[in-house]
Amino acid sequence: MPYPETYQKVLDADLLLRLLAPEDVPAVLDIERQGYSHPWSESVFLDCFKENYRLWGAFHGGKLVAHAVVAYMVDEAHLLNICVHPRARGEGVGRHLLRHVLATAAHEGMSQLLLEVRASNHAALALYQNEGFQEIGQRPGYYPAANGREDARVLMLGLGQ
Repeated sequence: MPYPETYQKVLDADLLLRLLAPEDVPAVLDIERQGYSHPWSESVFLDCFKENYRLWGAFHGGKLVAHAVVAYMVDEAHLLNICVHPRARGEGVGRHLLRHVLATAAHEGMSQLLLEVRASNHAALALYQNEGFQEIGQRPGYYPAANGREDARVLMLGLGQ
């Protein structure tokens, strides 16, 4: 499959994907606060440093530009959080990080990956649908929003075990 030009730029650039460590949390929080209206707290991120979680970071030029948090439960991976720095959006970093999460989960024996996405997040929905995710349900009022609560769409992708 040919990659879009912007995605190819990311692949050719100095992009490093690695597991995050607790000392990366301040940079994660910076991206989280710039990327989300209701960001996760430091304590939530720190609580994810457990054996059945994977916290991935995408670094460009040594600087964190995106992160992802995945929980492994039996044979199922659940993408709990993925966020790209606003200045790095549209460059293919999110797609690259998502593909890395999927490949790693499959390699580690997971049979599927589930996620929730805000119903209003059209860019993320398009990315997930382009990567083959299928909607399997909705969670009414799942996300906090400026004027109350927002529904989530639940998506799933089989990992071809």
